[in-house]
Amino acid sequence: MQWTEPRILIADDDRDFRESLAEVFRRRGYDTRLAADGCEVVEMVRQHTGLHVVLLDVHMPRLSGLEALSQIRQVLPSVLPCILMSAQLDEAIVRQAEELRTAQVLAKPFALRTLTGTVERVLSQSYGWPL
Repeated sequence: MQWTEPRILIADDDRDFRESLAEVFRRRGYDTRLAADGCEVVEMVRQHTGLHVVLLDVHMPRLSGLEALSQIRQVLPSVLPCILMSAQLDEAIVRQAEELRTAQVLAKPFALRTLTGTVERVLSQSYGWPL
């Protein structure tokens, strides 16, 4: 079976962090898109229906990652896999993430191999992408 490169949207208000993650995923063969806040995420999801997975920081300006995810679920009724990242996880965030059908919630800081492995598992589970 022929596979295209996976398209990933990385959303974090820390520019250095999101650009570093983008470089990690580019080197692994991903087509990357970047967003600095939740509003950009929602707009990009509306424009780029070919996205395979979204990495969302929970705490971002304008719209939080959870607010953006809620709007994504309204825009795309079929589930676009989203992975939430946060340095300040609590039970309320985890509960909201579950209600919004989040693929995974990761606590920052995390090892890069944890993140890349999570993204690969989500792609495999959601699309049958080879690991």
